[in-house]
Amino acid sequence: MFRRAVLLLLFVTLGLAAGLVLTGRMRTAGETVAATSQPGAVARGGAPAPQAAPAIAGGMPDLTVVAERAIGSVTNISSTQVVRTPNSPFANDPFFRFFFDDRNDAFGYRERRAQSLGSGVVVSADGYVLTNNHVVAQGVEVSVTMPDKRELRAEVVGVDEATDIAVLKVKADRLPVMPWGDSSKLRVAEWVLAIGNPFQLNQTVTLGIVSATGRRLEGRLASYEDFIQTDAAINPGNSGGALVNARGELVGINTAIFSETGGYQGIGFAVPSNLARHVMDDLIKYGMVQRGTIPGITVQSLTTMIAEQLGAADTRGALVVGMQQRSDAYAAGIRPGDIIVSFNGSPVDDASHFERQLSDAKIGSTVTLSLLRERKQLSVKVPIVKANIQRRRG
Repeated sequence: MFRRAVLLLLFVTLGLAAGLVLTGRMRTAGETVAATSQPGAVARGGAPAPQAAPAIAGGMPDLTVVAERAIGSVTNISSTQVVRTPNSPFANDPFFRFFFDDRNDAFGYRERRAQSLGSGVVVSADGYVLTNNHVVAQGVEVSVTMPDKRELRAEVVGVDEATDIAVLKVKADRLPVMPWGDSSKLRVAEWVLAIGNPFQLNQTVTLGIVSATGRRLEGRLASYEDFIQTDAAINPGNSGGALVNARGELVGINTAIFSETGGYQGIGFAVPSNLARHVMDDLIKYGMVQRGTIPGITVQSLTTMIAEQLGAADTRGALVVGMQQRSDAYAAGIRPGDIIVSFNGSPVDDASHFERQLSDAKIGSTVTLSLLRERKQLSVKVPIVKANIQRRRG
């Protein structure tokens, strides 16, 4: 009798434990479903804010919906150029070219039409399209082919060689627009999609990660370099296409690849969306990009040897190597040999970084520069003026 009572008590205890475990699992499942099924936050304008892509088996993101939406905003760009070639039978003779310096037109020239192909991104419902300057440079006719196969003649609103960005305008409305993302929030190893038309293969999507940000290539691609590096496959024809994050936002304009063969080698570069948007706004408003500068000052990056001679702890900063005495910089107290170590409180990495900070500064404002001179820190205030050299479509 006692043994039967013990067994009955044991079964009751096990039943209660199983019920608690099952209840806990059901509650956890219910909470998970509630968290994922809540309606998305409403962004400005009433449209749902972009949501991060859900993960699928193996930890990979499910970007199918993101890609489907983004494809509708990526276009094919065709630019027709007129190329002049000499009729001289000696045009390819280096001996002839050495003596006549390619200027002998006794045989005349012939003109032919060449076509440049690339990609573009629709950034406004009323027809503004972003692409690369090198896609449309010197083009006499530019057309945009939409994902729905419509081919529209495009007007070149403006180009900026310094960032390799161009803005086009087509006569259309209610176009599918890709939302802007904040490229300053990109993190290394974040998932991104590269969308474009490589080798005339329309609406191609490739997946990769952000390999690096703030990449500089010593003037190989543009004079203003602040690229996003990605291993998402980018090939000829992708230029001007979209780099999209996992929320379906535009975070970059694909610009170039680094390749020894001309094909994909896992190193691609994109202009950050924040920079592209600033350039676009200026081109639309002014026809050129408004850039700031401090006249009368020349800077260069530091080397380890120069840093040691000047008493700097490392090679960070921009070294002042030239100065005009009749300049605001000289009047503010800057002297040759000074090392500019910060710009309005932000560290200066090198001369290129300093020049980008100048370019982005508001014209008419006054900036505070921290200097290192003879191992001592000092600060000066200098006005920012508009740079005289502006790049616009010729």
